[in-house]
Amino acid sequence: MARLEGLSAAPDFWDDAARARGLMQRLTDASRRVTTWRGLESQLDDAEALLELAAEADDAEAGAEAVAEAAAEVSAARAQFEALEFELSFAGPYDDRDAILAIHAGAGGTESQDWAEMLQRMYLRWFERKGFDATLVDLTHGEEAGIKSATIEVRGGLAYGWLRSERGVHRLVRISPFDLTHSRHTSFALVEVMPEVVGEAEVEIKGDDLRIDTFRASGHGGQNVQKNDTAVRITHIPTGIVVVCQNERSQGRNRDSAMKVLEARLLEREVERQEAERARLKGEHVEAGWGNQIRSYVLQPYKMVKDLRSGYETSDPDSILDGELDDLISAYLKSRIGTGNGDGPGPDG
Repeated sequence: MARLEGLSAAPDFWDDAARARGLMQRLTDASRRVTTWRGLESQLDDAEALLELAAEADDAEAGAEAVAEAAAEVSAARAQFEALEFELSFAGPYDDRDAILAIHAGAGGTESQDWAEMLQRMYLRWFERKGFDATLVDLTHGEEAGIKSATIEVRGGLAYGWLRSERGVHRLVRISPFDLTHSRHTSFALVEVMPEVVGEAEVEIKGDDLRIDTFRASGHGGQNVQKNDTAVRITHIPTGIVVVCQNERSQGRNRDSAMKVLEARLLEREVERQEAERARLKGEHVEAGWGNQIRSYVLQPYKMVKDLRSGYETSDPDSILDGELDDLISAYLKSRIGTGNGDGPGPDG
C-alpha cells in the first residue's frame, strides 16, 4: 500500500489517466481492506477485555453478561474473518478490473451453437444478479439456432476476479431438442475471460502490426443488415489474433470496441505465457485447448452440474443455467486460496 501511495504522489502520475484511475482504485481497495482488518482486531480486543471483566466480576450475573457480550463479539469477528478470508480469492493482480468474456461454440453444429447461447443467457442473468453492467460487443448467430460466438464487456466490482473461474471448456449432456430420435447428445463450448487493459504501457500495439478490414454488419443467418461498412475486423499480424466487432452502428465505435478486445486478448496471452512458464519451472503438466474441460452440465439421464476443479456439484442445473452461479464460483475460488495459482505478475511488475 505504501508503494501505491508513493506512486500516486508522483508528479507525472496523471499523465496516463487510465493507469492512474486503476492505481487509485487499487489504493482505495487496499485502504478499505486495512481498515476492515484493524476493525476485526479491535473486535477481538474488546472480547478479550470483556472476558477479563467477567473473570474479575464479583457479581455472577454481571460476569455472565460480560461473557455473553464477549461471545457475541467473537461470533461477529468470526463471520467477518470468514468474509475476509474469501476476499483472499481476489488477490490476483487483475481481479479488481473489468473483464471481457467470450463464448465460442464447439464442434457439433447446431447442438453446440444452442449450448453457447444457453451459456450466454446464463451469464447475462448472473451479471444482472450481481449488478454488473454488461455490453454485447459482438455476436455471430448460428445458421439454424443458437450462436457461434459472443463477446461481452463486463463492468463492475471485481468483475475479472469473479469471472476468471469460468475460463475453459463447458460440457453439456442432454436429450437433443434438434434430434427427431430424441437421442442423448454431448455438446461443448469454450469460454474465454480477459482482464481489461487500463494503461497503454501494459500492451504495446504497433500500427504496422494491424490489418483493419471493414464490411457490412450481418444479422441472423448471415444476411447483411446495414448498407454501410460499419463492421470492423482487426487482425494482429504477429500473433494471428482476429477480432470482429459489428454490434455498434458506427464504424468508429466498432473499431474502438475491437481494439479494446484485442488489447485484452494480448494481455491474457501474456498472462497465460507467464503461467505456463511458472508451471514448467515447477514441473507441472499443463493441458491446453479443448481438453481443458472445467465443468459438466448434465440434464439427462439425471440432473447435475459438477465443477471438475473444486469438486462442487449440485442436482439443480436449472438454477445454475438461470444465472445462480455464486455458490459454484465461490467454491472454486475458495479452493484456490493458498495454492499459489494466481494470474501472473501485477501491472507494475
